[in-house]
Amino acid sequence: MNHASPQIPNQFKVKLFDKSAFVTALKSQPAIPLYKNTIHTGKETLNQWFKEEASIDELVYSHTWLIDQIIITAWEQLPWNHSESISLLAVGGYGRGELHPGSDIDILILLASDEYQLHQTEIEAFLTTLWDIGLKVGSSVRSITECSEQARDDLTIITNLMEARPLSDPDNLNQRLQEKINVSQMWPSKHYLKAKFDEQKARHKKYADTEYSLEPNVKGSPGGIRDLHMLGWAARRHFGTRDPIKLMALNFLTEAEYDQLIRCREFLWKVRWALHTLTNRGEDRLLFDYQRSLAEQFGYQDHPGSMAVEQFMQSYFRTVLIVAQLKDLILQNFDDKILNADTPQTIIPINERFQIHNQYIEATHDQVFTEHPPAILEMFVLMTRNPDILGPRAETIRLLRDIRHTVDNQFRKDPRCAKLFLQLLQAPYGLTISLRRMARYGILGRYLPEFGRIIGQMQFDLFHTYTVDAHTLLLIKHLRSFRYEENKQRYPIASSIIDDIKKPELLYVAGLYHDIGKGRGGDHSQLGAVDAEVFCRRHGLRRVDTKLIVWLVREHLTLSVTAQKKDLSDPEVIHDFARKVGNLNNLNHLYLLTVADINATNPELWNGWRSSLLQQLYSQTRQVLEYGIENMPDSDERIQDIQQETLELLDVNNLNLQSVHSLWDTLDDDYFSRHDPHEIAWHTQGILAHKGQEPLILTRETDTDREHSGSQIFIYTPDRPNLFAATVAGLDSLHLSIQDARIITSSDQFSLDTYTVLEEDGSAIGDHESRILQIHQYLQQILSDPNQMPVAAQRRTPRQLRHFANKPLITISNLPGIKKTLLEIKATDRPGLLATVVRKFVDLELQVHNAKVATFGEKLEDSFFITDKHNQPISDPDVAEHICNTLKQILQQASEQDVIRFQKS
Repeated sequence: MNHASPQIPNQFKVKLFDKSAFVTALKSQPAIPLYKNTIHTGKETLNQWFKEEASIDELVYSHTWLIDQIIITAWEQLPWNHSESISLLAVGGYGRGELHPGSDIDILILLASDEYQLHQTEIEAFLTTLWDIGLKVGSSVRSITECSEQARDDLTIITNLMEARPLSDPDNLNQRLQEKINVSQMWPSKHYLKAKFDEQKARHKKYADTEYSLEPNVKGSPGGIRDLHMLGWAARRHFGTRDPIKLMALNFLTEAEYDQLIRCREFLWKVRWALHTLTNRGEDRLLFDYQRSLAEQFGYQDHPGSMAVEQFMQSYFRTVLIVAQLKDLILQNFDDKILNADTPQTIIPINERFQIHNQYIEATHDQVFTEHPPAILEMFVLMTRNPDILGPRAETIRLLRDIRHTVDNQFRKDPRCAKLFLQLLQAPYGLTISLRRMARYGILGRYLPEFGRIIGQMQFDLFHTYTVDAHTLLLIKHLRSFRYEENKQRYPIASSIIDDIKKPELLYVAGLYHDIGKGRGGDHSQLGAVDAEVFCRRHGLRRVDTKLIVWLVREHLTLSVTAQKKDLSDPEVIHDFARKVGNLNNLNHLYLLTVADINATNPELWNGWRSSLLQQLYSQTRQVLEYGIENMPDSDERIQDIQQETLELLDVNNLNLQSVHSLWDTLDDDYFSRHDPHEIAWHTQGILAHKGQEPLILTRETDTDREHSGSQIFIYTPDRPNLFAATVAGLDSLHLSIQDARIITSSDQFSLDTYTVLEEDGSAIGDHESRILQIHQYLQQILSDPNQMPVAAQRRTPRQLRHFANKPLITISNLPGIKKTLLEIKATDRPGLLATVVRKFVDLELQVHNAKVATFGEKLEDSFFITDKHNQPISDPDVAEHICNTLKQILQQASEQDVIRFQKS
């Protein structure tokens, strides 16, 4: 949105450019160096003023003025043929006078006719000069007729020309051009606004329709500078003004809204100026590469529970949210009063407070919310009861924004409001969009002040794609989606149990509060549980319902952590989890909340492997709960059951049962506990059918009924030193990501190793014969001599990942009853890091018996059961310390090398 240009202080002009002195200098000095030096000095001066916190408006317009003077001076040095009229215009953003350090400089050389040849030499010399002095201009040369013809068919061209500003226009060609392209000639305002609305929708879709992208675009993302331009274009085309003050007189904008828009624009302009200066180019993406530096530049500091960069980004996100609110309000007003001005008016009464006006809900009078405060919540409830309501009308949104300050402690204690909010959570449809509207209009953050604190709160990592508030509302959307027919295949368990949930609103409350404690320091699950209990008491929920909600909030990470970090083949893991869950109702609620949480955290997190882990834990826990925790069979019984089920799966007609039992006799209980009957049958058939001395290598999908749930690679070969390290290095060279590894050694010294792997893009290997053959042949080669490990694969660390170098944490512990040592590693992930770690295991003479690999964004959390070279646990504290220090060193080096590479680049 354009603002009446401030007067640029004369002292700014004098320090930036003295035209008289410059023209005199041109007579005695080489032109190109003089231009370059003047531009460089001017920009250095502007950047110094920026550091001294000069007005961003004055800086932007002063920069525009400086470039104007340079371009006009260069234009005036040429001998133009005045027999044919020619003008120089600034267009686009340059035409608006909004030049940031790296902004495009778009100019139009406008001719009265198409007699280009009369000016060809001068035009070429002029443009060459601009490029030689370092101005990367975008230029076009057209006649008035050509401009009008092209503008008639092109939305971008008409918009650029609307913003044309004369730099040299002695014959008023721009005025003639504007007459040719005005609304009476082309693009009537209705047509223009409709096209701009469609263009905006497409642009927003490009940025996932959210203000809360992890790396937003300051200009193009929803709520960004381009949305402000959108308001200006609409006003310009319909009202013929660039000045939003005139929109106030027309009741399209209030004074308070105008002030908010100007403050938001100033913040976004400051960020954009700093971003261009930092990158030394027209970079509008607020990438991880720059967020920390900008936070420091703007004076943010770390404090407990919130990093400086997170505070800076929260300021950014809250600003674009306000822009989005006001943009929606004003454009809705344009839609009502311009696009639909001639539409027949249909009004359907709802009650004494609300009515439906052409499918939009509106207040029946402007005192509705003042006279009956609960109507603030009632309006959102009504929208969820009628799917034909498209949303609130602009004037009702304005009334709501003006009265939102009354949503205070007294309002929150009103039983009528509590009842309405619970009715909202019981909405048959439209719940998510209603909650989003409540958040956007500033109601939700006031009704739930604890939610207000997380609005725009960003977490500086690669795991959380959205801000906490956006993630929370997206989680509720996913919970609702489990009932959709199209999601039954993607979420089979969630879809099958969602109908068993008698009060889904309890799940939604848990969803609202599960992350609400973030940013305060401390355990957010515990903090959120306290807030959730207060909510339940205030809204009069039954004690049993309150207990469930509080438990869900407190334990909302438990299922995910157990599935991804624990050994699900260990019955004790399942039993401990079942005891914590307690009953099937808790399990169902927790499973639904967990699946929704993962999907709402990062769209890339939900793959077949992660899904299969959750399903496995759910199914095994459900079985324990239904059987009775205390009635589960003991270890010997379980193994007998597993072996009997495996025999039923085997093709006994083609197998010698004595051979089967002879093989099984070489395997201890650990093998049968850590593999299911289908895996054991697969191993057994493969081993007994294997002929020859080379290692046996088998591949299959972990679950043939689901796509991309992971692939298994089974290796059977005589046990030798470095076998695990060589295999991991080989899989890494094949660009396979290990998710799980189970290492078994038989009594006759054969290794039976099962790896669950994914391709780099998160997919399974599938039935691609050439890829399977490549894997088999390469592993055969590697395993023929494990001591000759392949050279580490050199892969470039992704750009975003390079910005994280968290201090690695390594712990070693010996658990009672287990003759192995648990080694846990938490570090910053890097391509090939697992291979690097296990190579170091070789130097440390460690044997690996089990591995669990988990990656959460940039964070790697791997665990290994290890022994020393004599197959004994690590019991010597000095040895344990040496292992930890050695691994810390190589992990730290891997992170630091990337940081150094980034800084050099």
